[in-house]
Amino acid sequence: MQEVVADDRQQSLFYVAGFGVHKNANGLEEFYMSLLQSIFMGILQGLTEFLPVSSSGHLALFKNIFNINTETGLLFDTMLHLGTLAAVCIIYWKDIWNLIVAGVQLLGGIVSNFRTFLANRKGGNAPYKRLIDNAYKKFVVLILVTTIPTGIMGVAFSSLIEKASRTLLVPGICLVITAILLLIADTRPAGRKKVKKTSYANAAVIGVAQGFATFPGLSRSGTTITTCLMLGFDRTFAVKYSFIASIPAILGANILELRHLDAAALAGANIGYYFIGMVIAGIVGFICIKIMIYVVRSNKFQYFAYYCAIIGIVAIIAYFVKG
Repeated sequence: MQEVVADDRQQSLFYVAGFGVHKNANGLEEFYMSLLQSIFMGILQGLTEFLPVSSSGHLALFKNIFNINTETGLLFDTMLHLGTLAAVCIIYWKDIWNLIVAGVQLLGGIVSNFRTFLANRKGGNAPYKRLIDNAYKKFVVLILVTTIPTGIMGVAFSSLIEKASRTLLVPGICLVITAILLLIADTRPAGRKKVKKTSYANAAVIGVAQGFATFPGLSRSGTTITTCLMLGFDRTFAVKYSFIASIPAILGANILELRHLDAAALAGANIGYYFIGMVIAGIVGFICIKIMIYVVRSNKFQYFAYYCAIIGIVAIIAYFVKG
């Protein structure tokens, strides 16, 4: 019979409900999961991935205040992210399909121009193709420009972010900052910028904002949407840009993490429960994206701002009370 590892953290409500870690025959710790956990984590992922309340901030609070073990294993965490990414793809499927087509055409144009360059070096005088000749091709480049600083910052800050997640002070402060950003978003007048009027410098600024949002307590969606609005984006386009820009960032982060996935973890996975959690994350995420579109259009960020401020202040007080 497999030994259950029981420490203070695991003796919580969620451990009793089925959250825990066991040791396999080789003495290595593995995660095991209940149906309740897969449902709970699916709902949590769907809610906090798109609503501007910071998923990483809440996970840090659960760990440090309520002693809840939110570790669910690398594979399950990746599947949860796939569920929420599927929600983005369903809602914006036309845009994403057009972006894929434009990306392939853009790559073809680059190859063609490179061939022209080689031919011209041998004495030819052929003209080069114009690469950015429609809105979707520019949109592709804008997303790439946004992704680059996010990726660099994510790698550079990885150890710092991990340390920040172990304390209540940083998530608390960042949640208060999120609240301030959301209040700023509600005060911004309606902008008109869409793809054609968005500069590559704008895209880079959004990428930097998204990079900072990797810190626990800073909402990725809240930070990027607020940045878009401050840059004069159309409100509906700001939501679209934020969520589509999250696709390469989340995919990239998960691909990097999957390097650590081994065959033993895959063999011991509760795939059925993992799939249920993924589907629930996708359904809840779909609903939350619709809510966010309404919230941004109607300037109702303040309700999320009040929530983040309260939770952030509680976290800061708890940090000093716990010493």
